[in-house]
Amino acid sequence: MRRSATGVRLPRAGAPTAAAGPGPDGAADAGGDGVLRTTFGFELPRGYVDASGTVHRRGTMRLATGRDELVVLRDDRVRDNPAYLTVVLLSRVVTRLGGIEDLHPGIVENLFASDLAFLQDLYRRVNQEGHTRASVVCPDCEHTFEVDVSGSRPGES
Repeated sequence: MRRSATGVRLPRAGAPTAAAGPGPDGAADAGGDGVLRTTFGFELPRGYVDASGTVHRRGTMRLATGRDELVVLRDDRVRDNPAYLTVVLLSRVVTRLGGIEDLHPGIVENLFASDLAFLQDLYRRVNQEGHTRASVVCPDCEHTFEVDVSGSRPGES
């Protein structure tokens, strides 16, 4: 393996890359083999209810780029109300929500507060910490373990 200028591990020329296929949520991640994971599946706690009454809960968020974080600062809505930055930024990085693939700030505005908070936390985890896991402690036996907060598997939240 060699490293790119940004530190991402790249296979040597001619090395097999079969392990670099998409993960269960469509992410380009092969687990612990050093391949950069750029998309993360999630399931909202409540879900977005569209105009027809359909609830959309499962979605995909991609890693943010520097451009994502800079472009939102030029948005007039963000200039008028800095709290709107979250809405515009999430509408750029959430690439799918249920059957909706064209997310825009109007959809993010209409999420329930708990779903917005969930997406904000997921954004922070994947862009600052690089993963969707959280360490938790059982209140009864004090056993420490990790859970995937993206809720991409049944029984997780």
